[in-house]
Amino acid sequence: MRTDSGRVVVVTGANGGIGYHLLRALRDDGYRVAGFDTDTSNLAPLAAGDDGVRAYDCDVTVDAEVRAAVDDVVDAWGGVDILVNNAAVLTLAPFEERTLADIREELDVNYLGYVRTIRAVLPHMRERGSGIVHNMCSGVAAVGHPGLSGYAASKGAIAALARSLRSELRHSGVAFTLMYPPATATPGAAVLDYPAAAVQEPEAVGRKLAAKVESTDARVYADLSTRLGMALVSRVPALAAWGTRKYVADPA
Repeated sequence: MRTDSGRVVVVTGANGGIGYHLLRALRDDGYRVAGFDTDTSNLAPLAAGDDGVRAYDCDVTVDAEVRAAVDDVVDAWGGVDILVNNAAVLTLAPFEERTLADIREELDVNYLGYVRTIRAVLPHMRERGSGIVHNMCSGVAAVGHPGLSGYAASKGAIAALARSLRSELRHSGVAFTLMYPPATATPGAAVLDYPAAAVQEPEAVGRKLAAKVESTDARVYADLSTRLGMALVSRVPALAAWGTRKYVADPA
């Protein structure tokens, strides 16, 4: 749905995958959009030809970069109406083969990266008495996934953070959500080698989530099938175990 409100949305992890297509869909719908990423090679051409798109070389693990990018968006456009925390890294490996450096990186990007961007936008949102903070979550936060212990733990932390802030700041006018995409054929998820029939294309997922960007529901699902799938595996964990059996080593 086209809007000409010019509302401002910041998207992290915006140079590719879901984030890139979500940002493009939002711009098509009339939003002003700022994309944060450590690589802006895909975003830069969009920003060069459209004064409603801004691209920021921003590492969400670096406090100063996050604050500088958010401050620049506020200076340019007067504020941030919506933040979509989407940046993430993923390592597939058995727990005993993982290094502490791997785990720290996942937590620093997938959890503390969200904390940093929230801390940067929250004062501006609170001053205006309104705002929405979407936090990209995953079904693995609820049911786990063999070989993704670090990623699953970081998404579990995000779920707890969003719920806590939603309760703590319920009278502030700022809404905190958990946003759930389906399994998506992103470059980062390619290591999982899911069957093609089990995943959706990033462009389709980005557009579905863009259509939900004004939602203040506690949980925002890309589509009905994602909502139903989450409910099913949460109530019947054996389904998740069956679906991920190929990642579990056979006993010697």
